[in-house]
Amino acid sequence: MFYIRNLENEFEFFLDMLYESIHIPESKPSKEALLNSPDIRKYHEGWGRRGDRALIAFNTKNQAVGAVWYRLFDDNTKSYGFIDCNTPEIGIAVSEEVRGKGVGTLLMRKIIQQAKDEGYINISLSVDLENDAAINIYKKLGFKDYEVVGTSKTMIYKL
Repeated sequence: MFYIRNLENEFEFFLDMLYESIHIPESKPSKEALLNSPDIRKYHEGWGRRGDRALIAFNTKNQAVGAVWYRLFDDNTKSYGFIDCNTPEIGIAVSEEVRGKGVGTLLMRKIIQQAKDEGYINISLSVDLENDAAINIYKKLGFKDYEVVGTSKTMIYKL
């Protein structure tokens, strides 16, 4: 059993999950180097601004085991899954020990509902083209292909 709550004092865990969410199969840079690179820093720098939302999943021992988040971007700070200035981009990761146990799906359903509750029309995400498992889950949740850029697929969910 898992439960979800808003990001409060778990910012470091959020950063751990952001690092985990970046698909680099070989020679992945250190957490510090990768999260401080210009292409990635925009996903967490100044966290807490309008449009930022993160949910953390906890197990029955009150241990954080996964996170899902979204953030708005603009034309000057386009993200990998950028659609437009009013479409938040989602990121997600779960700890290795709970993968395949429904935590990711639970988190995605909660963040979709959160986005609906906040009045968004769409949400987007970017996924590596080789991450078939994630692509299949996103499709089952109702995400549709939007475009392919390089090695990433942008998907959109109409709320």
